[in-house]
Amino acid sequence: MTPRELIGVAEVPGGPPLRLVRRGSDFMILLERNELMSSRMRGSEVALGTMTCDRLGTRPAPRLLIGGYGMGFTLRAVLGLVGPEAQVTVAELVPGIIEWARGPMAELAQGCLDDPRVTIRIGDVGSAIGEAAAGPERYDAILLDVDNGPDGLTRQENDGLYTARGLARARAALRPGGILAVWSAAPDPAFARRLAQAGFAVDEVRVRARENGKGPMHVIWFARV
Repeated sequence: MTPRELIGVAEVPGGPPLRLVRRGSDFMILLERNELMSSRMRGSEVALGTMTCDRLGTRPAPRLLIGGYGMGFTLRAVLGLVGPEAQVTVAELVPGIIEWARGPMAELAQGCLDDPRVTIRIGDVGSAIGEAAAGPERYDAILLDVDNGPDGLTRQENDGLYTARGLARARAALRPGGILAVWSAAPDPAFARRLAQAGFAVDEVRVRARENGKGPMHVIWFARV
């Protein structure tokens, strides 16, 4: 069995550190003993990007906010579908994640961080949502792949994104017809009800973790204003 090789450690504001490990050609990001993400299990992260764009349809200059860079699969999927006038902001709380993307995982990033349509914002995605909710520049789509979904692991502050108050703020940050897309490692009926109670039209989709249709089943909620 190929052993794991520790590549780096990244500090998480208000939470335990993350570790980047490599096993052969596969990268994994770990929180203590929990595997948060893997380059092998990219299917649902890609689907988060492609399915959101499919639901948005054709918009001349869409503005999208992605909460959590991860390994860049959602960002790359979005960039492959939106036009040259699109604006895509990636809010990543952990600076080390972006350093890894530009360093040992640069091959996975495939230059997406340097795309002229992309703005990298180091900080809490909740702050970006709050600014849009309070100002004139709203988003066509907000894609959240933060922590492990509504039932988070990394830091307690992330839970605020998924409360009734957090969902109301996300709704206010979206343009008419906009979409809040939320990735989760597991179903969460209580969260699905909160989405509906917040005034969203909700579509719950289950997607396999791997692009070949295998692996664990993940959940994505597409909530339209």
